[in-house]
Amino acid sequence: MKQLGSRLRTLREGLGISQSKFAEVIGSTQSSINRYENGQAAPTIELLRKYADYFDVSMDYIFARCDEPQGKLYQAKPPVGDNPELAKFVEMCFDPESPMHDKLKHEYPAAIRTPVGRTAAGHLYFYPVNTGVF
Repeated sequence: MKQLGSRLRTLREGLGISQSKFAEVIGSTQSSINRYENGQAAPTIELLRKYADYFDVSMDYIFARCDEPQGKLYQAKPPVGDNPELAKFVEMCFDPESPMHDKLKHEYPAAIRTPVGRTAAGHLYFYPVNTGVF
């Protein structure tokens, strides 16, 4: 359980989110998040799914069965079709040699920290923070 807690803490701290803010985002409490991260309690499968979805990692990664996150979006290939402008934008964002890629890598975590509401299904949604990127 310590390995699980360590992985959960690393994910949360990787985005610079406090325990209380993250608890609010996933519908838990700060004290529960603290107990999970310190190996004093085990989160439910439903809560672990929320972690996996929020951080876009696999359950195997959360359970420390592998060291590669491999979330759903890691293999995402945006459909650009016959739109050369969109293809150029996607390449610019995801090409590690692109200056935009580096800027997005540093600016994106700030944009996903602040939930602004819930969808009809109860899922949190976020607006990008005005970082000057777009």
